[in-house]
Amino acid sequence: EVQLVESGGGLVQPGGSLSLSCATSGFTFPTHDMNWVRQAPGKGLEWIASMPPDGSGTYYVGTYYIDSVKGRFTISRDNAKNTMYLQMNSLKTEDTALYYCARGSAAVGYDYWGQGTQVTVSS
Repeated sequence: EVQLVESGGGLVQPGGSLSLSCATSGFTFPTHDMNWVRQAPGKGLEWIASMPPDGSGTYYVGTYYIDSVKGRFTISRDNAKNTMYLQMNSLKTEDTALYYCARGSAAVGYDYWGQGTQVTVSS
């Protein structure tokens, strides 16, 4: 059974940082593109970052970010631990959302999702 489990969300003040994790099981993690997607209150899903299977370093070719998080968020993965991460710095109130990890890509679709972890940025 494929499982994706996010953790690390919480309440943080503007300008603060959080680190999210996505622990996976039930599939060959190192062979799949992985993504972070968020949904702000009252809004639709927003893809924010993706990393190809052989992620190695922040600026690995093929790692993408939505413009609004570039320079603030960093996606990474540890293929030995079957886990993906999202380091979020300089958080803004508009980053408040439910954050999901998802397997797949824009080309083939996102076929498995976690349950989400809530990030709230507020003073």
